[in-house]
Amino acid sequence: MVTSNARVSFATLQDLSPLQRVRIEVPRWSFVKRKGDGRVDVISPLPCPYNYGCIEDIVAADGDGLDALVLGPRLAAGVLVETTVRAVFGFCDAGVEDPKLVCSAVPLTAAERRGIERFFWAYAWFKRGIHRVRGESGTTTALGWLSSPWARAASSSS
Repeated sequence: MVTSNARVSFATLQDLSPLQRVRIEVPRWSFVKRKGDGRVDVISPLPCPYNYGCIEDIVAADGDGLDALVLGPRLAAGVLVETTVRAVFGFCDAGVEDPKLVCSAVPLTAAERRGIERFFWAYAWFKRGIHRVRGESGTTTALGWLSSPWARAASSSS
């Protein structure tokens, strides 16, 4: 099982509990993405259609908390919300595995899944531009939905 301060990769995601506490960093419809210390990381030309945050006590391969989207109404930055992981979307950021947990109080619908796919394909395009400007290298791409036994079970009613 993945424990506090463990590094997580695509391979270890299946060991995560479906119930997680997510710290909201980017409220739904916000244009500003901040780093963990509060400094502005990115100002997007388009707002984020989801609450975006992280599970602080699980460290991802990029050294930050494990990323998570929380579907539902807008939540304030800094709020800690307990929610259910419904799926995992694979993402590679500058050559580093950067999976995104997709959380919701209810199972995801097919329309929500399509919207999330579109969001991450656009996000990858945007991030590639940022990496180019910053002189960073490595592949940045959306990889699609990752297989996970608990995520499949949680989403099976959609």
